[in-house]
Amino acid sequence: MADSRIPTGDGVSPSVPPVNGGPKGTPLLQLRGVSKSFGAVQALSNVDLEVHAGEVVGLVGDNGAGKSTLIKTIAGVGPADTGEFFVEGQPVKITSPQISSRLGIETVYQDLALCDNLDVVANLFLGREEREYLRSLNETDMEKRTLQVLRTLDVKLPSVRTVVASLSGGQRQSIAVAKTILRNAKVVLLDEPTAALGVAQTRQVLNLIRRLREQGLGVIVISHNLADVFEVVDHVTVLRLGKKVGTFDIKSTTAEQIVAAITGAEFGAILQETNGPSEGI
Repeated sequence: MADSRIPTGDGVSPSVPPVNGGPKGTPLLQLRGVSKSFGAVQALSNVDLEVHAGEVVGLVGDNGAGKSTLIKTIAGVGPADTGEFFVEGQPVKITSPQISSRLGIETVYQDLALCDNLDVVANLFLGREEREYLRSLNETDMEKRTLQVLRTLDVKLPSVRTVVASLSGGQRQSIAVAKTILRNAKVVLLDEPTAALGVAQTRQVLNLIRRLREQGLGVIVISHNLADVFEVVDHVTVLRLGKKVGTFDIKSTTAEQIVAAITGAEFGAILQETNGPSEGI
């Protein structure tokens, strides 16, 4: 059996308009005109979004802005009513989580969907276990692949045979993300990955997001913590009342401008003075 040990180591002035941009080339994932309603409630209205390889996009907005609904349309949990989806430039229809996963889109929700009573290896391969002849589990190969993916992501654990219940919040988040890598994800959606984590654990998760970018994946991060957003994302897309306010280049934007976009405070009037009417504001 492989060595299961892993070395331990450890006043508002929204003057910058939203910009469309990102690395050149075809986006890994692109959404056009996505809308979703629940009865008389219009949760999303004509939303566009895109993420490129090696790019982290922050998705922010107040409660009820439509962030989770948008993520669920991408994940296939709540398919969109209207709109177009493209993966690597090819039109696709996402109507179920299975289809989303086959397209290389993996989602890590806040509850992480881990089994506390199982060890790290069992969690990573849960439902996708590798078997030898006579259908016995191929524990050796699964352990080797677990060690490989965790080292790729620079995840620090005492052992891959550690029961998940004994891991910290940051380590658990890392295990949930590692599952997406084993499934050959192209795009990873992270729903509030640093919620309820301490300072050290938050740092661990932010470093993990950076490593996903270095691996060439596209990452979409939902977060209410703008300090975390500004530390790791390349662009920020703001939703308000189910509509896209705009996409901002993080290098030329301040937290005050993002807050103004989220709340609508003085934002529309200033943009109209500088750029004319802006859709969704």
